[in-house]
Amino acid sequence: MTDRLKDKVAIITGGVAGIGLGIAECYVREGAKVVLTANHNVDGGKAAVEKFGEDNALFVQQDVSQEADWEKVIEETMNKFGKVDIVVNNAGVPPVQVPINQLDMKDWNRIISINLTGTFLGIKHGMNAMLKSGGGSIINISSIEGFVGVPTGGPYNASKGGVRAMTKAAALDATTGDYNIRVNSVHPGFIDTPILPEESRKQLASITPMKHIGDPQDIGELCIYLGSAESKFATGSEFVVDGGFIAQ
Repeated sequence: MTDRLKDKVAIITGGVAGIGLGIAECYVREGAKVVLTANHNVDGGKAAVEKFGEDNALFVQQDVSQEADWEKVIEETMNKFGKVDIVVNNAGVPPVQVPINQLDMKDWNRIISINLTGTFLGIKHGMNAMLKSGGGSIINISSIEGFVGVPTGGPYNASKGGVRAMTKAAALDATTGDYNIRVNSVHPGFIDTPILPEESRKQLASITPMKHIGDPQDIGELCIYLGSAESKFATGSEFVVDGGFIAQ
């Protein structure tokens, strides 16, 4: 441990599996207290708290698309740890793999409400909590699909592109208001998580210039930088971690 996040309190949505858990592991290693949320994976939340210790971690069940749930998360965070320094808006759902002209409205609404509206609510409530603590850092996990389109990925592309653009607007709102809050986006490529189909991993590795997919910790290490004072001059920026994929 190098204590790069010592005494920081971080909320990580979708923080009990995949990329979110990888971020949490890196944060706890660097001295942060973490509040982990998930909507359905309650067992994963309990396991994460057991792993990190109740002094270091709290699990709150949350639907990120619901404002009342965000109010609950902020309240429980303040009750346990007394402040909010970092919000990592990581929770999201994958594409439904349907051409846009065949897409059902319920699938569009679900992806937009979780991936985009959930991030908006995290920015809103995270900012308001950080204003009480003197500032902080908001990290929005977008995707390389916030830059490039893919077939059958219309609503996912829209949600992640929206996160990318909204990050910039939020960063400027914070600087204009002199909030002492930084807002940045992280854009993972193909990462070794349960949502990545096993049968596609070799093919995805082969089309990645570095010839392998990434690990959740690859995102976590960057999020340490963005959550710490080391990134004090970075706001409204995009950080791509994709093994060179969109450089092609």
